[in-house]
Amino acid sequence: MITNNNTILSRRFPAEWEKHQATLLSFPSEGRDWPGKYHAIKWAFIEIIKKITVYEPVILVVKSVELREKVSVMLEQAHVDLSAVSYIIQDTNRNWMRDSGPAIVKNANGYNEAIQFGFTGWAKYKNHKKDQRIPEAVAKHLDITLIQAMYQNRLVVLEGGSIDVNGCGTLITTEECLMDPVQQVRNRGFKKADYENVFREYLGVTNTIWLGEGIEGDDTHGHVDDICRFVNRNTVVAAQEKNTSDPNHHKLEANLEILRNARLENGEKLNVIAMPMPARIDFEDLRLPASYVNFLMTNGCVLVPTFNDKNDYKALGILTELFPERDVIGISAIDLVWGLGTLHCLSHELAE
Repeated sequence: MITNNNTILSRRFPAEWEKHQATLLSFPSEGRDWPGKYHAIKWAFIEIIKKITVYEPVILVVKSVELREKVSVMLEQAHVDLSAVSYIIQDTNRNWMRDSGPAIVKNANGYNEAIQFGFTGWAKYKNHKKDQRIPEAVAKHLDITLIQAMYQNRLVVLEGGSIDVNGCGTLITTEECLMDPVQQVRNRGFKKADYENVFREYLGVTNTIWLGEGIEGDDTHGHVDDICRFVNRNTVVAAQEKNTSDPNHHKLEANLEILRNARLENGEKLNVIAMPMPARIDFEDLRLPASYVNFLMTNGCVLVPTFNDKNDYKALGILTELFPERDVIGISAIDLVWGLGTLHCLSHELAE
């Protein structure tokens, strides 16, 4: 495969709006990430699966055969097409497939490969070893080659929520997540050039746009999928907080300025669409990372987290205009966001 600057690359990471063979999810076996809300969360997952399976299959990671049987009963009760759901029996520490799941890329011959990046619990939580097995389990299920992303003789740590691509050579990420030398350090000693070399080799990226900070309350320390997402080759939606007294205001305005001055891999300017933020949501002494930008694309729909907020309809309207050929569907994320993430964080597209 050849990019616009005639550089021959061995792989390409398809954009999320390209054709999927399935969406990867992991059903929670207990409610540690959602204190006091496990029963509600189980049914929220069933509703998400029901919506996705109208448009494409779901591959569902479950802890055990026993949990698979319980989930199957719940799906049947909800009138989900059971033939559209397949299972991987694999224990996990958590259920955030965006970050522990593999990136499915196209190699130079057009075949799929599963790229495994290291996962270290966002460089914050010690219990993550079970999640490290997810890429291998997915690759085995899909019957494709698993490639470990090695650089300087070590496995590169990178979560899927920290990057977003247009499928043509441009990637967006944040300095807060990947370059902070003190907090939640993923790859100690890495410079931007090191990450860009990794992006080029394993994802076919020739152009990286570095934003600054993510939103307040983000447990991952700056994931881009709460603040900026590609919706087509040359357009992004980017979160904007107009309340000047909100800590997110200046962070997001700085990111908008970077995006408005950014260039794509072919030198073209980026088209930037501002997306409002919902009003802040707090739980005890913690702000939750509520964002409409954490939406999930499937082959025929876009599932959008909603928060019983006056801006819900604005977010749905913006995405409806941007995805005229897809159904744009709101999914209540009031309970989901207690886990410090919503729809995009919980899922991972598996390219066809």
